[in-house]
Amino acid sequence: MMQNVHLAPETDEDDLYSGYNDYNPTYDTEELENDTAFQQAVRTSHGRRPPDGVTRPMTAVRAAGFTKAAFRGSAFDPLGQSRGPAPPLETKNEDSPEEKIRQLEKKVNELVEESCIANSCGDLKLALEKAKDAGRKERVLVRQREQVTTPENINLDLTYSVLFNLASQYSANDMYAEALNTYQVIVKNKIFSNAGRLKVNMGNIYLKQRNYSKAIKFYRMALDQIPSVHKEMRIKIMQNIGVAFIKTGQYSDAINSFEHIMNMAPNLKAGFNLILSYFAIGDREKMKKAFQKLIAVSLEIDDDDKYISPSDDTHTNLVIEAIKNDHLRQMEHERKAMAEKYIMTAAKLIAPVIESSFAVGYDWCVEVVKASQYVELANDLEINKAITYLRQKEFNQAVETLKMFEKKDSRVKSAAATNLSFLYYLENEFAQASSYADLAVNSDRYNPSALTNKGNTVFANGDYEKAAEFYKEALRNDSSCTEALYNIGLTYKKLNRLDEALDCFLKLHAILRNSAQVLYQIANVYELMEDPNQAIEWLMQLISVVPADSRALSKLGELYDSEGDKSQAFQYYYESYRYFPSNIDVIEWLGAYYIDTQFCEKAIQYFERASLIQPTQVKWQLMVASCFRRSGNYQKALDTYKDIHRKFPENVECLRFLVRLCTDIGLKEVQEYATKLKRLEKMKEIREQNQPSGVARSDPAFRKVGTRIKPGRDGSGGSRSKREGSADHESGQNYSASSKGERLSAKLRALPGTNEPYESSSNKEIDASYVDPLGPQTERPKTAAKKRVEEEDFADEDLGDYLLPE
Repeated sequence: MMQNVHLAPETDEDDLYSGYNDYNPTYDTEELENDTAFQQAVRTSHGRRPPDGVTRPMTAVRAAGFTKAAFRGSAFDPLGQSRGPAPPLETKNEDSPEEKIRQLEKKVNELVEESCIANSCGDLKLALEKAKDAGRKERVLVRQREQVTTPENINLDLTYSVLFNLASQYSANDMYAEALNTYQVIVKNKIFSNAGRLKVNMGNIYLKQRNYSKAIKFYRMALDQIPSVHKEMRIKIMQNIGVAFIKTGQYSDAINSFEHIMNMAPNLKAGFNLILSYFAIGDREKMKKAFQKLIAVSLEIDDDDKYISPSDDTHTNLVIEAIKNDHLRQMEHERKAMAEKYIMTAAKLIAPVIESSFAVGYDWCVEVVKASQYVELANDLEINKAITYLRQKEFNQAVETLKMFEKKDSRVKSAAATNLSFLYYLENEFAQASSYADLAVNSDRYNPSALTNKGNTVFANGDYEKAAEFYKEALRNDSSCTEALYNIGLTYKKLNRLDEALDCFLKLHAILRNSAQVLYQIANVYELMEDPNQAIEWLMQLISVVPADSRALSKLGELYDSEGDKSQAFQYYYESYRYFPSNIDVIEWLGAYYIDTQFCEKAIQYFERASLIQPTQVKWQLMVASCFRRSGNYQKALDTYKDIHRKFPENVECLRFLVRLCTDIGLKEVQEYATKLKRLEKMKEIREQNQPSGVARSDPAFRKVGTRIKPGRDGSGGSRSKREGSADHESGQNYSASSKGERLSAKLRALPGTNEPYESSSNKEIDASYVDPLGPQTERPKTAAKKRVEEEDFADEDLGDYLLPE
């Protein structure tokens, strides 16, 4: 080890740089592998080298963290291995009161946040449950804090936020009493600073409850507690006070509030409400001034020029493209649309009253708008003026007003031409309607209303394929154009493309969930597709939307009748009759239903109603008389037939029934009615013979009696057979007899000629037989009464020589 030691020369003992080559052999690392003591120290558990009496040399500066005594005789340990492992971390005591309070406070904050998030997501019930849970845990937290610390250390901000959130959730769930109680707890507690502002919320609740006097009281209390530096909040509270005054009808007080707002910080809502208040009291001049103030309200939005690129700079163009439709731009569009809505509504409101006529008033509003920042609204006001003419049935004035726009810019021209096309379409002037529809389309090819009107004119001319193309183009320009979608469904139905029509109406149903027209069209398409079950299902949805629609109810009855369910059919037909008792088809079905179920007396009221609706139709009165006869009331039947004969003296059917009834009852008038019947038949025969059409004479046998069928007599006594003729020729002027007295089904058959008004002259073949319009009566069960002698037909009786032909 000494071979590397260099000795300084003995001369020059005062050399300043001497001694630096001398070092302790302990620090020699080249022979550590052969150093037995070092190897032994490495193998020991604590790695310390046995002390050999050699100490560390002293230095002028004492090293940080080292002491002379500590390292005297210690071995070299640069990694600190001799200190051993670090001690374990001190475990947190979770059972301590402070830790429990901290965890509970964290849980309360989490519940308040979850309640707010649930409210923003629309789950109001969950938000209220979370708010209640937070309130319960917060009370437990307060009690624990009072036991551990002084009351001054209670977290008042947490208590305030929990109570405020609970009151808000109560209000959102329309639990106004609980919300007011919670707000009262906050407001009455003096330790909460600025709690008086919550009286605004209490005033809002009272306003929702229509307790306007209390709402105004709380608004004013809140206004008194808000300093004047909070100008925006004070303006909003004053606006609420003005609205509450309008609700109570105190328009003068409302005007004071809104006038103050318009002088301090004008806004659109306050200006519009001020116009409403002046309109309510009828002050024309103040309405004009308020409208001018509304027009002058600044929207504080940038001009559209900002979004036009001034150069070809790529970076600038990218920035402009990015901000063209960002959230700020959308907010500006919404604010501008709201301003235009307020101005248009106010103009339409005051225009008819501020001048002698609404036209002069509209002109004044148009001039004011033209001089403002809303120049483009002037044309819309002119179009509204034309629409007002339409509402007042002044069509010529409306057309003249709209024609003024033919030389305006394309957008306005297209709107005016669209309205003109629709006007002419309603007046069935399809040529003019088509001309203006073309003008509207040429002015603005992307106007869906113009394309729809053009399709309507083509549809009216019967060119359904071309109409469908226009409707499709309108939908390509605006997929939400419900008129075009509805019309293209009707077009496909006309073209018998039922699957495509159904697809259109189902799409429209997804947009307009409660549209009665759409529901009916879907049901009608299913009916045309011969799927009555689906048609019934959609009609059921229809009557859930319009339960008093008699047409829908009668359609349901018709479908159930076609399915053979008479009881359901009767239910819906009866409901239809109850809502609209003048539908002849429904009345006829109900009468026939009661006849089919052998309740003739109940059918009488329906046929009487039909006779009132159609007094010139003799068949309804004959049915009434027949119902009386079938129900056994022969005297009433006879009186009814006499009344019919008095109104329709040339009705052969009535005379036949009179002869038959008088014969059965044994009245003396039988000869009189038989004479009239023979004379009427002879007159008709002569009239037929004199016709130039060469109609062949009738067989004399048919003039005497038709094919006779003798069912049981419907008299009140025994079982005497009746003779009811049923000819295979026409049995009267307005009726066609069914062969062999065929019985009517559940719905009465409409006989040829019965739907036309009664006429005294007829060229039909004469036949002496008659047929009951209700069909033959079922045979009455036999009784023990004495059987009467069967009589021959009245035509076989001896009526006297004076009745025979000359």
